[in-house]
This record gives sequence, structure tokens and C-alpha cells, in this order.
Amino acid sequence: MRVVLTGGGTGGHIYPALAIGREITERQPDSSTLYIGTSRGLESRIVPEQGIPFEAVEITGFRRSLSWENVRTVMRFYQGVRRSKQLLKKFKPDVVVGTGGYVCGPVVYAASKLGIPTLIHEQNVVPGLTNKFLSRYVDGVAVSFAESVPFFNKCNDVEYTGNPTATRVSNADRDKGFASLGLLPGTPFILAVGGSGGARALNEAVIQAAPLLGKLPGTHLVFVTGERFYKDVEAEIKRRLPEASGRVHVIPYIKNMPDVLAASSLFVGRAGASFLAEVTSLGIPSILIPSPNVTNNHQEANARSLADAGAAIMILEKHLTGEALHRDISAIMSDSERRKQMARASKGLGMPRSASSIYEQILRIQSKRK
Repeated sequence: MRVVLTGGGTGGHIYPALAIGREITERQPDSSTLYIGTSRGLESRIVPEQGIPFEAVEITGFRRSLSWENVRTVMRFYQGVRRSKQLLKKFKPDVVVGTGGYVCGPVVYAASKLGIPTLIHEQNVVPGLTNKFLSRYVDGVAVSFAESVPFFNKCNDVEYTGNPTATRVSNADRDKGFASLGLLPGTPFILAVGGSGGARALNEAVIQAAPLLGKLPGTHLVFVTGERFYKDVEAEIKRRLPEASGRVHVIPYIKNMPDVLAASSLFVGRAGASFLAEVTSLGIPSILIPSPNVTNNHQEANARSLADAGAAIMILEKHLTGEALHRDISAIMSDSERRKQMARASKGLGMPRSASSIYEQILRIQSKRK
């Protein structure tokens, strides 16, 4: 199979595309893949590192207020469509898969106009503008959350598949997770993560709560700060915990996140779609603090989906304090039955076969085109 992947801007769009590409290659080893992104997005660095051919199309997003810049964006869109058609005619894909971000617009639209089978994947509960637009033209839509299905009523083939990044945690090794932290297997620990770049508000709340969290009986705190915050956070933790508690571990970044996540007793962090896919696939209870600085406030909708199912507690950032965080963490960690119930609810939302489901949907839309 010859496949074009497109998605960009953030890891939340890029990694699902790469997961779909891996699934296709595993199923059909003679497949060829081309990734189309922008030269300014993270994809321009991440994708070539994976050994996947990369081409760039330049596009920007619409502003949410009337602006001459939006006129320029429309012009860039049609320029992007022309560039995309050139790339597609040269590569001759059997299918084009888009996973969100502005670059998907011209690429998937161009593929549709050329008669190439197309599928988009939506990671969040509330779809982005690009995927809403594309849903009128594509052959299939895959969604991470069941609540997203009604947003795509203009497409005949909409499937609740889950997020394909969940597939990568299916082989997570809990023992390796414990070992990488220097902990004995089975040691209860709270994993607090602000995302790959860290989150200032979350870091401040964890710092405030750390002296009390470090005293929870038999429980460790693994605090992933993000590299840009690491030195300041480490210094502040040492100041607040002069006894240098051996149960508070401050780390800038975790490379083997699936293994560490699988070993954790409770996850505390943002509500990005890809991370939640891994959390639910593994069945980890969580306390979610959605970022308020994202398009359509989509992280709050993501977090609410888990909270309504009993898999998580949601704390809005405006209500986030060290005291509130300590209260909720203590309530969960001191009640093993509640933690088990949350874990079961989380596992019930997980879809570890997401990438396989999307691959099967791709085959289905291809067969309909024949």
C-alpha cells in the first residue's frame, strides 16, 4: 500500500499519524509512506528522524476574528492545494490519512478532488476547524471519543476507533518502569507530568503539595517537570524538603514513558488526547488539569469525558492549588477500593486496538472506491 500521512503542529497530531503508518507497514511490509507537513512544525524534525520521507506544504490557520490575515490564509490554502496535488500525482498514493492540524486541510482536500481515498482521525472530543471542514469531503472519519461522532454527521463512514497512540503502550513493561526510577517492583507512586514541555501552573501546585505528598505512607511522587523548568523546580523542592525526602523524585523528562506510566498508581497531568489514550489503555486512575490555552478548550471536554465515566477527577486550572491537589491525591491513594474502581473505569474506556481498527477502516473505504 502507498500511503500519504499528514498532520502537524503538535505531537498530538503527529504521533497518531506515525502510529497509523506503523500499523500499515506491519500489516503490509512492502508499503511505501510519504509524510506531508509544514517546514515550521514539529513534524519537520520528528518525521525524518523516523526515516520517513517528508515533504512540506506551507499553510497557516484562520484567526478567530475578522482579519486581512484570513484573506492571506485563504490564498495560502489554495497555493497549498496546488502544491499538494503536485506531490500526490508524483507519489500516487492508495490512501491519504490526515490526523489534524492546518496542513491537513490542503493535503486531504487535494486528495479528495483527485479521487484518492481519504480518511481523517480526530483526537479530541471537540473537533478542530480543519477536521470539521474536511469531513464534508473525506471517505471516512475515525474518532478517539464516542462523544465526537455527532460532530461528523456529514460523513457516511464515522467510526469510534480510539486514539492509535494507545497501541504503542500495549507492550509496556511495568518492571522496566520501576527499574528506570530506581524503585522496587510494586512500589506505589504518583506520576505528575506537565507534558513534554512542562506546565508552569501544574508545577507550582505540585511544588506546594510536595511536602505533604512526600509523607504519604509508602507512596512515592515522581515529578516530571519539563526540561525548561527542571533546575528551578529541583532547587525549590530541595528548599521545601531540606531533609531531601527519598520518596520525591524530580525528573526533567522521561524517555520510556509507556513503561513508567504502566507502573504508576495514579497519573496527574494535562488532558491531551494522546496521553489520555495511553492512560485509559493501561487502566490508570487520573487527576486531570486541562490546559485552558488550547483551541476550543478541547482539553476540558477530554477530561470531562473521563471524569463522567468515573475514571478521573478533573480540576480546572483556575481552581488548582497545592491544597486542592493534595486533597484529591490523598483521597484516592488512601482508598484502595476507590482506586480500583477508577482503574476499571479507565480500562473500560481504553482501546488498545485503535491502530488496527483504523487500518481496517482504511481497507473498507478503499474497497468502496473500487
